[in-house]
Amino acid sequence: MGRPMAENLLNAGTTLMVHNRSQQVVRALADIGAEAATGVAQLSAECDRVFVCLPNEETCELILMGEDGVFANVRPGSIVVDHSTVSVGLSRKVAERAESVGAKFLDAPISGGPVGATDGTLSIMVGGEQGAYDDVLPEFEKMGTNVVRFGDSGAGTAMKLINQLLTCVHTVAAAEAFNLANSAGVDILKATDLLQKSFGGSTMVGRSGPITADRDFENSGAAMRNLIKDIGIIMTMADEMKLSMPTGSAAAEILYEGRDTGLSDLDIAATIIPIENRSGK
Repeated sequence: MGRPMAENLLNAGTTLMVHNRSQQVVRALADIGAEAATGVAQLSAECDRVFVCLPNEETCELILMGEDGVFANVRPGSIVVDHSTVSVGLSRKVAERAESVGAKFLDAPISGGPVGATDGTLSIMVGGEQGAYDDVLPEFEKMGTNVVRFGDSGAGTAMKLINQLLTCVHTVAAAEAFNLANSAGVDILKATDLLQKSFGGSTMVGRSGPITADRDFENSGAAMRNLIKDIGIIMTMADEMKLSMPTGSAAAEILYEGRDTGLSDLDIAATIIPIENRSGK
């Protein structure tokens, strides 16, 4: 999702330096006006706004707080923004590190998927200092149409995990409903259309219905591994807060079955497969 977000910044006239582990992505962005950084150190030292969008907590911690990471090189007064989905604890830890080197930090996870990133219609959930948020808001608005600051450091991440809890539950619930539809001989496309006009509809029903009908689970921009990662963070958070998560636990069970049977790289709609397996299909 980082590449189309960068493209939207460029298209809106932002002066941009980019770095990515894939040099093919860097070259493509350089072809449309970005400056290619030699690495994280150069980018952090030369930019007054640093945006990162990373796949997991380990990578996030390494890139932001590693020996040659962002905070080892960033200039005092710079604003660092993390668009990754991580734990609240990590976001707060990163905020403390930012303060220690004279920088400011915003946790600003995103929702909307590859389509939202491409169209510039992302939801951006922000935690951090009001002044830093105000300074970066013009850039946020080039990438998203629903930008909300929820409070101090960690609040944006908490809101994203709330969103991801519902995404996980709704994804598994939609898969369960489509398994019922298949078993009852109900056309999934017709069912999806009707459900989206009824109380049973949801974003996940709408996006997963056609994918499930076509069994088009390969080469997805919304792979199951992302939900597997997120539900793990959510359930750990729930344990720490001593919260009951009955539907979250049920969704986690199906997602972990998908992981354990080699489905992690398939589309999230492929959660129907472990449900079918349980049903003897």
